[in-house]
Amino acid sequence: MSYHTPRGGLPSQTELLTDRAVVKQAYTFIPKGVLRDIVTSRLPGFADTRAWILARPIAGSATTFAQLIVEISPGGSADTPERESGVEGVVFVTDGALTLTISGERHVLEAGGYAFLAPGAEWTLANRSDRPVTFHWIRKAYEVVEGVAAPTSFVSRDQDVQPQPMPGTDGAWATTRFVDPDDLSHDMHVNIVTFQPGGVIPFAETHVMEHGLYVLQGKAVYRLNDDWVECEAGDYMLLRAFCPQACYAGGPEPFRYLLYKDVNRQIRLI
Repeated sequence: MSYHTPRGGLPSQTELLTDRAVVKQAYTFIPKGVLRDIVTSRLPGFADTRAWILARPIAGSATTFAQLIVEISPGGSADTPERESGVEGVVFVTDGALTLTISGERHVLEAGGYAFLAPGAEWTLANRSDRPVTFHWIRKAYEVVEGVAAPTSFVSRDQDVQPQPMPGTDGAWATTRFVDPDDLSHDMHVNIVTFQPGGVIPFAETHVMEHGLYVLQGKAVYRLNDDWVECEAGDYMLLRAFCPQACYAGGPEPFRYLLYKDVNRQIRLI
């Protein structure tokens, strides 16, 4: 398994601006070259930590979630990472070793490690290793439904979950699902989608779910609304509701991305 991880730094003063960042009504594209030192944020309650904030609920951006890439230096920690009540989260580690304690139970998540953090759960983070640890942290306000119990926290690994191929693709397009799609207690899914070289989404998906899409490995040409955009490991795409999307995977290795979407809830009208 390969997971791209930003390293920060700054480009040379002699380089030309040739990057691909763009914000449009239907989507936002943040290429890996944008994730530099000067665009990081510090987080209250975190020690020796910086974060790249990829998505947040603001006009013209996400409406249902926030997504961060968090880097904790050796010895860094957070005793109360989630300070809002009723917020659920997913942590996915791309590099290093993260010590995650949920309700007193300690887990060490290395690259590929995945944790769902239920709304109201008590959890802490720490880097007890001798090098930085980097992970994605996706946050969403949980939407309570009468008669449906809230989900519980759990820990998993990319390496331990068998990808499920899409019908009729002979495995060229598959999804690593950490949550049962039929489990209505979950109102968001954070999965990993894998395309083998030459694999495609052969139609323009147009649906109500928002997407946060971070490329973990490989490269592709991705359809975003009416644009075809080249993307590679380290790039991030935010697709707003009903933005048409499709892709062609290319290159010598699988094209994989971490995918957020909001699911399993009726549309609120009032």
